[in-house]
Amino acid sequence: MPESFSAQLQAEVAPMWQQIFEQPFLREIKDGTLPLEKFQYYLGQDYLYLEGFARTVALTLAKAPTSALLEELARRVMTPVERPLHHKLVAEAGLTMEDVRQVKRSPTNTAYVNHMLTTASLHGLGPAAAALLPCPWTYHELRDGVGQSEHPLYGQWTSFYVAGLLQDSVDAWRSFVDREAEKADQRELDAMREAFTISTRYEYMFWDMAYRMEQWPV
Repeated sequence: MPESFSAQLQAEVAPMWQQIFEQPFLREIKDGTLPLEKFQYYLGQDYLYLEGFARTVALTLAKAPTSALLEELARRVMTPVERPLHHKLVAEAGLTMEDVRQVKRSPTNTAYVNHMLTTASLHGLGPAAAALLPCPWTYHELRDGVGQSEHPLYGQWTSFYVAGLLQDSVDAWRSFVDREAEKADQRELDAMREAFTISTRYEYMFWDMAYRMEQWPV
């Protein structure tokens, strides 16, 4: 049986994934030594990122060529599975939602969100889905790449991904990527590959950003 296009994409960026799982932020989450202020910073930035992700999903829905596909996309990708987790962790990390709402996107976060929005605006469903896929897929793989933390706060965060609660989201986005790839010409396949690879690079950069608590230089 031929390898799916999404599996090909994942194989091509496998070294990047390994670097993601070796990020100090994630290693210190695992062993419980990450300074709380770094996790607080991450929560604020991730909350803003997911807003950008949702806006990109909305643009992607508009790319659906049929009402049947539109319904499938909406049903399978619009469930905000991570929002309740964020609200819980924000409180337990000593923050309020008002604190989070006052956060401004970092340079890396801004660039990542703009990449997704631009891809969804200028391309069809295939590249848009490919740009969105690395986020849920790499987070889902944290269960094996990082594993469960025994820290009382960080363990709540890792348990969400170790439990496989993003499996349906990953399966949905992979299916959209693979379905579009089956009918795509080489130009479209190249656009999907580029979108997927760039998003994967931003996933790595996002963890690095959080560990450094990146700020605008001016």
